[in-house]
Amino acid sequence: MYRYEMHLHTSPVSKCARATVRETLEFYSAQRYDGVFITNHFIKPKNDAQGRGYEELIEFFFSDYEEALALSTEMGIKVFSGAEISFAGNHFLVYGLEKEWYLAHPDILDMPFSDMLTFMRSEGAFITHAHPFDERGFIDHIKLLPRCVDAVEIVNAHKTEFQNAMANIYATAYGLIRVAGSDNHGAGRGKRLSGVECEEPIVSIQDFIAKAKAGMLTPFDSLREEADAVFVDQPIHFKWNLSVEDEE
Repeated sequence: MYRYEMHLHTSPVSKCARATVRETLEFYSAQRYDGVFITNHFIKPKNDAQGRGYEELIEFFFSDYEEALALSTEMGIKVFSGAEISFAGNHFLVYGLEKEWYLAHPDILDMPFSDMLTFMRSEGAFITHAHPFDERGFIDHIKLLPRCVDAVEIVNAHKTEFQNAMANIYATAYGLIRVAGSDNHGAGRGKRLSGVECEEPIVSIQDFIAKAKAGMLTPFDSLREEADAVFVDQPIHFKWNLSVEDEE
């Protein structure tokens, strides 16, 4: 099986990240991942402390991905681009739109959020609702947009079992594709890894989208054994293992 990380952050593009691009690729290569998706936080000009304009921010946003792409052959790992965009504390992973697309569409910043997601999907994007039941203090409310996304992150390595279980119920109820991701901010500093497996290699971002829609991706979950710092597979099961059928 081929393994891929769907949700990770690198420094300096994501301020919250604690690992460089090189450190991140070295870690995932050592863990025998076949590929990673760089999904740094998308920066809006109004939130940029340095006062950079839209075009300069897009160039900066893609700089970590471009560095990773340049290192990918040396590291022996495939690299794909993505973005994590936010609205009122709710986070969505966008795959399939490259730098040129963002440069050509500064108008997305003026769209209502649901309209932006819908427009992105019409332009070929594949969108995952990341950790949809996150309840951290800065999040005003849980907001679900099932008609604006393709998939749900049913396992996020940094969320509780209950939150992941609720995400699984959400995906099941709406018939959305189920994926998983580590939400890794620090390369090997975490105690848990998640991602997706596929029996065939993913060769491009469009190939990923086609495989996801064809049901060829399987979420997986791993926990670190502290003694030797190796991640060992764990079955994905939830204490709150409710389903639509169970409730009926």
